[in-house]
Amino acid sequence: MARAPMPFAKLHGCGNDYVYLDGFRDALPAEDAWPALAVAMSDRHTGIGSDGLIIVRPATDADAEMVMLNSDGSRSEMCGNGLRCATRLAWDRGHAPVRATRMRTGAGILTVEPVLAAGTVAGARVAMGRPRLRPESVPVDHPGPGPRLDLTLEAAGHRLAFQAVGMGNPHAVCVVDDPERFPVTTVGPAIERHPAFPRRTNVEFTARFPDEDGWPVLRQRTWERGAGETLACGTGACATVVAWILGARLPERRAVVRLSGGDLRVSWPADDAEVVMEGPATWVFTGTWPGA
Repeated sequence: MARAPMPFAKLHGCGNDYVYLDGFRDALPAEDAWPALAVAMSDRHTGIGSDGLIIVRPATDADAEMVMLNSDGSRSEMCGNGLRCATRLAWDRGHAPVRATRMRTGAGILTVEPVLAAGTVAGARVAMGRPRLRPESVPVDHPGPGPRLDLTLEAAGHRLAFQAVGMGNPHAVCVVDDPERFPVTTVGPAIERHPAFPRRTNVEFTARFPDEDGWPVLRQRTWERGAGETLACGTGACATVVAWILGARLPERRAVVRLSGGDLRVSWPADDAEVVMEGPATWVFTGTWPGA
């Protein structure tokens, strides 16, 4: 039986772009079809082009739920940029009131607040939860106990020091001299699939830039699990700030994280506090995916 054409939306946060399906308004395909659909829609040559697919749908215990699949069809627990955009879609279409909104994710229920510009939603501020700093909660193969989970890993001819950080999904953060020149696309995939990370990992390559307007600036490039190098990674920006604080490199406990697609502001006020991330959420276009 042919499938009916399916409406979609495309949004991005700092260039981290996803295709969105609106389960409040439109009929969704069967869940077992989502992985293949994510691959097809995300293809930048024969599809819409994106870092993955996000489904926004009603939830019984929150204002809405976000389900995320990477561009390779694998499930991911969380995406900070995707969460901001998913919530903006819910706000703009009237699925949730424009206020502090509770969104269910694979990492639990998180609170998202609107950031307004000229009276309209321009982005969002997200309470990302407390970082997960025990080996089993990242997860990572490490003797523990945490909170600082240091690893020295060899990959693609490089021996690098990493910190493992969980932000509802796994991250490996390292400091390099120059992220612009570092071979992210060679080292990143090797670390993503390193045996130390049983569910694979996102990988952040970072350095500190000169401060701007009283804010420390951290440059970050990210190799995302299941998607490759992306223009931005919100959970990665949070993991980077946490790793720099735990490494005694960021006494300010806040930073502008400069991603390839834009800036996020991230703070971790205290060890027992939640990480807070703020950044844009931008519509790109809407369309209809043809039926099969």
